[in-house]
Amino acid sequence: MKLHAFADARLVDAPSPTSFIDGGSGHARYGDGERGVRFGAAGVVVTAQLTPALFALVDVQAQRTDRTDLQVPEAFLRYRPVSTSAWRGSVKAGLYFLPISLENDGVGWTSPWTVTPSAINSWVGEEIRGFGAEAREEWRGVAGTFTAGGGLFRHNDVAGNILALRGWSLSDVTYGLGGRLREPAEAGEREVYDPFHAIGGRTGWYADAAWKAPAGWELRLLRYDNRADPSAYRLYAGGEKLFAWRTRFWSAGAVWTRGPVTLIAQAMDGDTEVRPDGVSYRTPFRSAFLLAGWNRGAWRPALRVERFGTDNPRERGHAVTAALNWRPRDWLRLTAEWLHVHVDRDASAVIGDPSRQGGEQWQLMARVYY
Repeated sequence: MKLHAFADARLVDAPSPTSFIDGGSGHARYGDGERGVRFGAAGVVVTAQLTPALFALVDVQAQRTDRTDLQVPEAFLRYRPVSTSAWRGSVKAGLYFLPISLENDGVGWTSPWTVTPSAINSWVGEEIRGFGAEAREEWRGVAGTFTAGGGLFRHNDVAGNILALRGWSLSDVTYGLGGRLREPAEAGEREVYDPFHAIGGRTGWYADAAWKAPAGWELRLLRYDNRADPSAYRLYAGGEKLFAWRTRFWSAGAVWTRGPVTLIAQAMDGDTEVRPDGVSYRTPFRSAFLLAGWNRGAWRPALRVERFGTDNPRERGHAVTAALNWRPRDWLRLTAEWLHVHVDRDASAVIGDPSRQGGEQWQLMARVYY
């Protein structure tokens, strides 16, 4: 059994809008112009190779969401027998991240390049999770490795709700079992919900394929459909209806590495639909980013540019993230990050939200590892 842990604190200079985490219209994790030292996150990841073929993982984290609480972003078992041929299969069951992100491959689903992931992977960390089982087959050849898989899941029927109500965000807060995501609300209101609800009893699916070449590049494609019933709902928050959202999307990405240079590109395109009282409300969404990183010894600078948007309500935005990472020891990482976000959207898209909004967020993070 192995134990990995991390904890960090940040020196923050935040933009003026109230953060979406506190129910406001701000797109960044911190808001209200706050300055000073803030708790970032802490997590413990326990892994165990129970047999040569059976692997287990449990990830428990403390995150500042609607309140500081313990959450479980991942907990699964994987069976992958030893193979002496070019083919190798595996099955996995439990709660797990789908193979979408090309950024977040660090301990606790964190990014080694920036503190704040892209808008795509910020949303994945909030609402997209597999709570079910998958099967995967891998072919390893001289020219490269091809992987294909897919799975069935439940408890992801609310995915898409926050994109339609709030729009995109950029934040490293990762939600899990035990967490509560907050909807935009008037001052003093606290509309929170469990993002991993089963509503309507339907089973969703995803399928993906990837190609990784020894020359230093990787391609990945995924299709997701939660198959939720957009007219089904549960009661929450004093009698309010929490509806299921039928959400479908394509995600495609590529990684190219040559020496110390890494380029990561990813795009997502989809839509989400809800149907209260028989009236359909459909919100198409899309986002794409390009990240360039340089890895040389203890230093790892990175620059990411991205665009994102939704329709009904209409939102158009872009963001630029620059980060400088220094890891002088295996147990210590220092990161200075600057995040600039600019958004144009319907004035009625979010309660109390102006039609044009922007801001800059600075973070100086000190993270320790075990």
